[in-house]
Formats: sequence, structure tokens, C-alpha cells
Amino acid sequence: MPERTAEAEWLGSMRDGRGMMRFGSGAYEGAYTYASRFEEGVGTNPEELIGAAHAGCFSMALAGDLARAGHVPQRIHTKSRVRLEMGADGPKITQIVLDCEADVPGLDETTFLEFADTARKNCPVSKALTGVEIAVNARLLVPE
Repeated sequence: MPERTAEAEWLGSMRDGRGMMRFGSGAYEGAYTYASRFEEGVGTNPEELIGAAHAGCFSMALAGDLARAGHVPQRIHTKSRVRLEMGADGPKITQIVLDCEADVPGLDETTFLEFADTARKNCPVSKALTGVEIAVNARLLVPE
């Protein structure tokens, strides 16, 4: 398995500085600041990147589990919400909610929810984020 890389550089103090994050593949490079992380400032932040990674990993894990069981999904769309809260020891990621909807022909909702829960527990990013509450709101799309 390949090793993935990313890098970040920060210039200045925490509150007044600025930074840049890059993926090793060159697929993404973005600026971040105190305001983009702890306020509503322009730019990205580590929590958005974690959220994107988690949504992507969960979607792939769910697709793989479904396909191995003979239920090939037509589409899986997952949005993540990463909650960063200030605690006594400083900021902490306290919760990630994955909102997922999927189009899986021939699958009932109860079985789909079981697959979604398994993917929540077993995708590599979920495993890496142990200690953070991870919830999934999954919805199976019904053909019209």
C-alpha cells in the first residue's frame, strides 16, 4: 500500500499568522488562518480536510461492502459535519456526523442501515479517529 503525504506551513503567531496546506499529490493547496479555523473567515481548515477525508473513505467503504454482498450502488453521496469545540484543554474535535444518501437498487432500508453502520465503524478514517463520536444519518433513496 502506498504512503500518502501532505504538508502544512504556518507563519507567525497563532492568532495573527497564516498558513498553507498541500496534498503530496498536488491535487489540493489551500490557505488557512485563525479566522478560517475558529471563526467564519475565508479559507480552509484542518477540520474541513478531515471531513472530506472521512466522507470519501466512508463512501468507498460502504460501496465496497455493498458490492461484495451483491448490492452494487448506483450512487453514494456523503456530507460530513465536523464539530470543533473549545474545552478546558483547548480546542477538540468532539463529533463528526456523516449525512449519507445512497441509491442501491433492490436493497431494503433496514439492511442498508446495517451496511452504513458497518462502514462507519470500519472505514480506515473512522478507525484513525477513535475517541471522536462518529454518527451516521443514512437514507436509502427509493426509485420513483
